[in-house]
Formats: sequence, C-alpha cells, structure tokens
Amino acid sequence: MKHINRTAVAQQITDTGVVPLFYNKDIETAKKIVKACYDGGVRAVEFTARGTHAHEVFSELIKFSNEELPGMLLGVGSITDAAAASLYMQIGASFIVTPVLREDIAKVCNRRKVLWMPGCGTLTEIAVAEELGCEIIKLFPGAIYGADFVKAIKGPQPWTRIMPTGGVSTEKENLEKWFKAGVCCVGMGSNLIFSNEKNEYDYKAITNTIKNTISTINAVRS
Repeated sequence: MKHINRTAVAQQITDTGVVPLFYNKDIETAKKIVKACYDGGVRAVEFTARGTHAHEVFSELIKFSNEELPGMLLGVGSITDAAAASLYMQIGASFIVTPVLREDIAKVCNRRKVLWMPGCGTLTEIAVAEELGCEIIKLFPGAIYGADFVKAIKGPQPWTRIMPTGGVSTEKENLEKWFKAGVCCVGMGSNLIFSNEKNEYDYKAITNTIKNTISTINAVRS
C-alpha cells in the first residue's frame, strides 16, 4: 500500500467531514460494509480493533481496498499501546485512533509519518497532543462534552482541529450544531453503519445514509 503523508490524510478526512467507524469479525461482511461506505462517498473508514484476531480481518480489508476501492483510506481505532499501533501500521493502516492520549503511540506514529488521533477531554490534553504533533483531536465521548466545549476551545486555539465521536447523529440539527461550533469532521458508528435485530446489514441503506449525511455536512458548512 502506498504511504500517504499524515497531513494529506488529515486533509482528506477534513474535506469529507465524516469518518464511519465499525467492527465486524466476519471478513466478507466487513468488506461489504467498507464498500457501502465507499459507494456513499466516504474516503476514510475507521475499523475499531476490539475483537480477537481483529488484525487478520483488517489485513484482508487492506488487500480488498487496495484492489477494489481506489483512494480509500483505512484506519484503526481503539488502539491502546504502541505495539498495537505498530502492528496495524505494518499491515497498512493510514491512520491510528486512540481512546486516550499516549505519548508512546504518538512516537511510533510520528516515526512513520502516520496520522494519529488521540482521545482528549481537556484543553491541557489537547495542548499536549498538539505539542506531540497531533493533526486532529478526537473529542471522546463527544456527548459528554458537547458542541459548546468545542466552541470554547476554538476561541483561544482556532488552529485546533477536532473530531467528536459519540453523541453525533445524522440529523441536520445535530450536525449543524457541531460544525458551527468549529469541528473539522465527525466520527459516527451505529448511526451510519447499522444492522437489524438479527445483525443483518442493509448495505444500500448504509450507502444512502452516508450520501445524505455528506450532503448535509456540505450544506451546513456552506
């Protein structure tokens, strides 16, 4: 997989405005989910590495993406240590997302010039992350902090780029609230990638939901 510099990855994520995130242990299902996201217009997807042998699923997704989905960036979330970050970068991850701020992860990602997005919850954590070279801050859980927190941060630090995850929905009112507060993009899980009670996915519905969400984001940004 061709390496893409972290600033270019950050810009691609910012331009689209939304990063879907999901985990599924079934490789074929995971491929169909990523394809549905791609067809919806997304060019960056976060695979949350929360299951046993998740790296094996991700490896197959990278191969599939390289062959079938030109321009798609696949990243990995729920990374909690430098060893896991290194493993997924070796497989081909274009970005690393963490639930907390960890300097050891920052170092291994910076060494490879790979985008890393740490979960932060205070202005001090955000400042430290940016000192360590962070391009985009993951505000997590977004529902706890809210859009007013983002707006307050952007006052003294207008250069800070923030991606709230958790507490973000596809409704115009919700998206408008976040983007008017100053976020550069949003992360969304089950509101974009949803299944029924039998854990069955409607891939066309996922594609349409993502298309509509991107359209709404473009509208509220304009």
